[in-house]
Amino acid sequence: QVKLVESGGGLVQVGGSLRLSCEASGFTFSVYGMGWFRQAPGKEREFVASLNWSGRTTNYADSVKGRVIISRDNNKNTVFLQMDSLKPEDTAVYFCAGGSSYGGRLREEFQYWGQGTQVSVSS
Repeated sequence: QVKLVESGGGLVQVGGSLRLSCEASGFTFSVYGMGWFRQAPGKEREFVASLNWSGRTTNYADSVKGRVIISRDNNKNTVFLQMDSLKPEDTAVYFCAGGSSYGGRLREEFQYWGQGTQVSVSS
């Protein structure tokens, strides 16, 4: 059974930082691209960041570029999202996505999804 379990969300003030984690199980984590998406109330789920199986190739949405770093630890089957200089517009539920052939930007590329973790940024 495939599982993606996110953690690390919470309430933070503008300019603060959070580190999200996603622990994967039930599939061969080390061969797949992974990603993070987010969904704010009343909006579509949108791409945030992704990386390929090795972590050497990364992609970022323009809205977070320079403030966010995605990384992975294949020994621990875990992908991370370090978020700094947080803004109110970063408030959303953040979803871990897995099972991509290469770690792109499209939702359709990812086979597996977590339940999400709430990130709230107060001004």
